[in-house]
Amino acid sequence: MAFPANRLRRLRRTETLRTLVRETRLTPESLVYPLFICPGTGIRKEVRSMPGVFNLSVDEAVHEVREACALGVLSIILFGLPEKKDEVATGAWAEDGIVQRAARAIKSAVRDVVVMGDVCLCEYMSHGHCGIVKERTKDNAKAERQSLGAAAAAPPAIAEYEILNDASLELLARTSVSLARSGVDIIAPSDMMDGRVGAIRTALDGAGFENTPILSYAAKFSSGFYGPFREAADSAPQFGDRRSYQMDPANIREAMREIELDIEEGADIIMVKPAMPYLDVIAAARHRFDLPLAAYQVSGEYAMIEAAARNQWIDRERVMMESLLSIRRAGASMILTYYAKEAARLLA
Repeated sequence: MAFPANRLRRLRRTETLRTLVRETRLTPESLVYPLFICPGTGIRKEVRSMPGVFNLSVDEAVHEVREACALGVLSIILFGLPEKKDEVATGAWAEDGIVQRAARAIKSAVRDVVVMGDVCLCEYMSHGHCGIVKERTKDNAKAERQSLGAAAAAPPAIAEYEILNDASLELLARTSVSLARSGVDIIAPSDMMDGRVGAIRTALDGAGFENTPILSYAAKFSSGFYGPFREAADSAPQFGDRRSYQMDPANIREAMREIELDIEEGADIIMVKPAMPYLDVIAAARHRFDLPLAAYQVSGEYAMIEAAARNQWIDRERVMMESLLSIRRAGASMILTYYAKEAARLLA
């Protein structure tokens, strides 16, 4: 029956009624708090492009995790800034690596927290790429450019380097086992090398960590929204970009293939990254797959909200919560967000 018998505003009249019929709900337990761990003691250095986000020494990270857990945020993910970088990402898989030390300290101090360990090599590589780099000879690169023909003179020049997929898998697997040994509860590969979930699963099982889950950054797009993160993690590539291994933002069907392949290789949780610009991908993944689904509200999303709020163009708290609700509504089971603590306070 049409208006006036049907009046949808009846159930919007009071906050109690709106709460009663609310379809999508946020909870602190569904939030994952990213932390950037740096060497030293007593360090809490604010990231210039991410106000309110800090590089934390291990002792400060322990304090931060205690605060988050007291607010009901029971899951964190760790990113490391190593003392040294090299061309084989030693700091990523060393038993005394920065994330390994942080994981041991956090698990010792806050026993019930779920610690996720990001598995990528970019923060630990001297060149900032997510895999082993092989330089190509100038002659080979020149020949490839010439093979495009005169009619294709306009495209970008072919890079004189390549990221070695299969050789990088060994380092990713070694890093995963090292993190599991240090007490990390969930391994989260974000590198986008083909076959890395299977390689990590095999390595974990072989080392006796068959019960350690893998959260795969299954659909990680080559996005312009990562800029502030690269400052926070000191992980910007020194040359080129990551488009040859991260996903083309135009491709949703390919994203479904990426997710499906990672599930076949043994992923226990899948992720879409970034979140808000890719809500359609989150919704499609939720419709198609039954695994727990994570989404990462990335640094650029956070930085834009902060910048607009500081200019008094938006209501910061309202937009913060609305952005998280939109990600949840699209189908995310869990949200990685720098707003985890603040959102938990508001939800309380």
